Amino acid sequence: MAFFSQELAIDLGTANTVILKDDGVVLDEPSIIAVESKTGKLVAIGKEAQLMEEKTNPRIYTIRPMMNGVIADYDAAEKMLTGFIKKATGSKRSGLFAKRLRIVIGVPGGATQVDMRSIRDSAEHAGAHDLYLIYEPMASALGIGLDVTAPNGNMVVDIGGGTTEIAVISLGGIVESSSIHVAGNELTTDIVDFLEQQHNINIGRTTGEQIKFAVGSVLPELPPEEEPEGYLVEGKNIATAYPMSATITYQEISSCMDKTITKIESEIIRVLQRTPPELYSNIVRNGIWLAGGGALLRGIARRFTDRVNIKFQVAEDPLKAVARGTCLALKKTEEYPFLMK
Repeated sequence: MAFFSQELAIDLGTANTVILKDDGVVLDEPSIIAVESKTGKLVAIGKEAQLMEEKTNPRIYTIRPMMNGVIADYDAAEKMLTGFIKKATGSKRSGLFAKRLRIVIGVPGGATQVDMRSIRDSAEHAGAHDLYLIYEPMASALGIGLDVTAPNGNMVVDIGGGTTEIAVISLGGIVESSSIHVAGNELTTDIVDFLEQQHNINIGRTTGEQIKFAVGSVLPELPPEEEPEGYLVEGKNIATAYPMSATITYQEISSCMDKTITKIESEIIRVLQRTPPELYSNIVRNGIWLAGGGALLRGIARRFTDRVNIKFQVAEDPLKAVARGTCLALKKTEEYPFLMK
């Protein structure tokens, strides 16, 4: 049967799409495509398309089909999924002997039935024959290595590109959860706005992302061994259009992102307030796990621990926690009742 079918685990994220096959990552690329303006023909996908972002001419434009973890542009999402599946499988997905695809895809905890229908339709048109969906917080918990079927409360906070997923999990189900549109994209907007307001420099979102990864911190003071060097930003002076530069420090980034990080903290506390007492005591003992790209921000586990008074810990390779979880779920589709067919 392996000759006639392939199994893929897909984390279809707002910022990045990760695909695993046979327990290994076969694709990890930005969720973006470039198309011709007149014909709609696909020009580039993933990393190649990202290089074109904010640099296109009227003949070509780029699209990010995913917004807040769900499909915002159906046609673009189908083209992107088809292209990524082709890359991941090394197949053109056509002809009499095309292999059948068995796929599990992670979806945000706040996804509606309409959202999930769009994801199903796109995946099926892209070649999926046997398709399952799994909520991302559950996939994160599996990817972290938690026993999600045990009578034990575990809490996961996954800070992605478009959404932050917060969930309390026990006995193979999500007991309490929240999915908010406050995540990595909003943090990037904070940085772009800060550069404009405080330094009079006009930069694009791509540069904002680079700054976030280079000097992103949620604490105004870090231990000397964790302090990143200042980041040199070059851009256009808003008033004069002359080129200018400035060196940005992690302290400045910490300050400009504070409001958004505080929103995430407040939502974590709201979910804890709704958590049943016995599960709450489990969480206090087990700690809270952080996953997603936001978990890579310097000092984030320390800050949340200080504010919430429960230990936070960053998952190993947090960017791929959802992808690893979907891969594990793919192996036990008959055993996990939380998978949606």
